[in-house]
Amino acid sequence: MAATKASKEQKYDRQLRLWGDHGQEALENAHICLINATATGTEILKNLVLPGIGAFTIVDGHTVTGEDVGNNFFLSNSSIGKNRAQAATELLQELNSDVSGNFVEESPDKLLDNDPEFFHRFTIVIGVQLPESTCLRLGSVLWSAPVPFLVCKTYGLIGYMRLVVQEHTVIESHPDNALEDLRLDQPFAEFQNHIKSYDLDSMDKKDHSHTPWVIIVAKYLEKWLSEHNCLPPKNYKEKEAFRQFIREGILKNENGVPEDEENFEEAIKNVNTALNPTKIPSTVEDLFNSEQCNNITSQTSSFWVMLRAVKEFVHNEGTGSLPVRGTIPDMIADSQKFINLQNVYREKALQDTAAVSKHIECLLQSVGKPPESIAEKDIKLFCKNASFLRVVRCRSLAEEYSVDSVNKDEITSYMDNPDSEMVFYLMLRAIDRFYQQHSRYPGVYNYQVEEDISKLKLCVNSLLQEYSLNVNIKDDYIHEFCRYGAAEPHTVSAFLGGSAAQEAIKIISHQFVPFNNTFIYNAMSQTSATLQL
Repeated sequence: MAATKASKEQKYDRQLRLWGDHGQEALENAHICLINATATGTEILKNLVLPGIGAFTIVDGHTVTGEDVGNNFFLSNSSIGKNRAQAATELLQELNSDVSGNFVEESPDKLLDNDPEFFHRFTIVIGVQLPESTCLRLGSVLWSAPVPFLVCKTYGLIGYMRLVVQEHTVIESHPDNALEDLRLDQPFAEFQNHIKSYDLDSMDKKDHSHTPWVIIVAKYLEKWLSEHNCLPPKNYKEKEAFRQFIREGILKNENGVPEDEENFEEAIKNVNTALNPTKIPSTVEDLFNSEQCNNITSQTSSFWVMLRAVKEFVHNEGTGSLPVRGTIPDMIADSQKFINLQNVYREKALQDTAAVSKHIECLLQSVGKPPESIAEKDIKLFCKNASFLRVVRCRSLAEEYSVDSVNKDEITSYMDNPDSEMVFYLMLRAIDRFYQQHSRYPGVYNYQVEEDISKLKLCVNSLLQEYSLNVNIKDDYIHEFCRYGAAEPHTVSAFLGGSAAQEAIKIISHQFVPFNNTFIYNAMSQTSATLQL
């Protein structure tokens, strides 16, 4: 067992650094359903098989054609005539022996007719190149399950993704510019005592230049507050004065020249971030005020139970702040001083987590669940990331497509620029309409491109009319989409394959924030946009 653990750590080293053991475990427990092993479908799956998802099932009733082999790396000449799901499964499985692959030689529509609950067993369902009618049927089955649904389409030089998920909670959102949680404006008792244990005035040079910058800022802040009616430096001018105040504390040699004390320079550099007020982010306040947080039942997921406990902690523990994160940045200091400071924060984080655990225990008890139904490690992770919690709620496909609830404002405002990515969304909807009427996509047979232009124009106009959209679509786009002839070029498929796999991993691992809810990629101009439809 140890050997396989070590070899796994080696094999997945880079991604373990990204999403940790628990993220990898979530991946290894996931079972993904891919509908249609087209070039885009197999590219997505390749990017999920390599990092080690537990299992995948391909649902595809098509047989492999020469066209498939032309743009799909996971099919070969010998696959022609075979079922596409089977042929792709065999080749994808060769990429990673840890992953188990299955296939179903049926169309999704047939499965929806005979066994719609088949789709309930998956962690996420990814539907590729599906006609609108199938998307809507499958979308409503998955919405009520609830199973996340990722819709992907490559159409000529346009890539499209739509995420359909009722509610997706994220504990580790990994924000790029997260500020440290140092509490210099609200030092807790243990931290105050630790600050008091330092006397900068009576230290020798070695100790003075190895005092962590957090302590230096805290010391000078105390002095500043006592001289400024307990008001911290707020504006640029005051912060400059505060920096100067710290600068004067640098030791001087016998000639009165300041010594080279990097820790003081570090303190001066960090004044801005150190003085950031400790407050609860508005995104977290909104979650505190939501229905799910305030109405805990035996059906409530652990995310909301933990959130409610943190809310109670904030209101009952007297500080009005979230649990201390318990980590500090690296800084110039001798090892002992750094470790001592680190321990002050770490101990406080443990105390706060224990207090939150008590609230969780009472909440679970009140809904008749055993206290151990939420693991200690999960509570710890939740408290550490309490500032960065996110919840993504997408609209259902039925809402997006319904005349009564279509997002007209979003569409119209984007179409002020007739070349915005929104035009591709409308065109993709129009070619779906064309498919419903003609059982094929426009321009699929080269000799029909000219005829199809006028037919597609009718579809575009009927779409705009049905949704009362007063927007203008240039004829160029209609011609372009007929020329595409529903082709699925590998370059666009590969780009979409990477993007979709990344979003699927976010959903599976509950880490990083997925997009909401429509993503469009334009390979001609190398631009993309996220639209809320």
